[in-house]
Amino acid sequence: MDNNIMSQKLEEILGLETQPIAIKIVKTEDPLPNIKLPSQNSRYCQLLMLAKRGQTLMLTAENIACPAAKAALGLGPLVEKISSGEMLCTLGLFLSKDAAAKTMKAIPRIKLGSAKAVVAGPLKDFPMEPDVIVVESVPEHIMWLGLAANFKEGGRLDFNSSIFQAECVDVTTVPYLTGKVNMTPGCYGCRQATDTPPEHMFIGIPAKLLPGIVESLEVLSGKAMKTVREKGVYLLYTKGSASNREKNNHV
Repeated sequence: MDNNIMSQKLEEILGLETQPIAIKIVKTEDPLPNIKLPSQNSRYCQLLMLAKRGQTLMLTAENIACPAAKAALGLGPLVEKISSGEMLCTLGLFLSKDAAAKTMKAIPRIKLGSAKAVVAGPLKDFPMEPDVIVVESVPEHIMWLGLAANFKEGGRLDFNSSIFQAECVDVTTVPYLTGKVNMTPGCYGCRQATDTPPEHMFIGIPAKLLPGIVESLEVLSGKAMKTVREKGVYLLYTKGSASNREKNNHV
């Protein structure tokens, strides 16, 4: 199943309003791809915003605007102002510098120096073999993708998030390092710096898992998804409530 077909199936089955995004972490030893840079220095979450709009672009250590994302993606060291908790505390995200510093210490990061760029673009025509696929959408869509990830083998999903660095860490770095699906409700940065609406959240899927997830999603759409979206149990319940009210009115 090629990328274009998988992208089409994801969009059609779920009813996505934004395109699935493919991401490639360019390793230090690999040649730099011939991919355009954004017209201005950009945050990683802004790169994904442009990707879901149809652009395939690249960020390097020189043109990534967010120092926290730069460190998360292995493109540079984490600056002391962030690692100490000072910046996060100043932003009002944590009660104290100690709480912020504790959070930053626990955040997973790609090994410094192991990557030199990151590329993001629409999955349907991504020019490279992706490492991670990110979908931004409403919780119901993310729910089905999470269920599809467990459809064949069962089990439970563990979600890893500090509600900070949602796109660069939660749905990119975590799936890249662990090989597992991860979800996030978003974070301060991506909700401030992009067009992500309040009702959207994110899921990151290791690219190697996507074909199986799409296959499972197709099966789910044939029965479970259809049943849920018809809301038969809810309609029956509300019909019963209306009937009881009518009876009570005639007592």
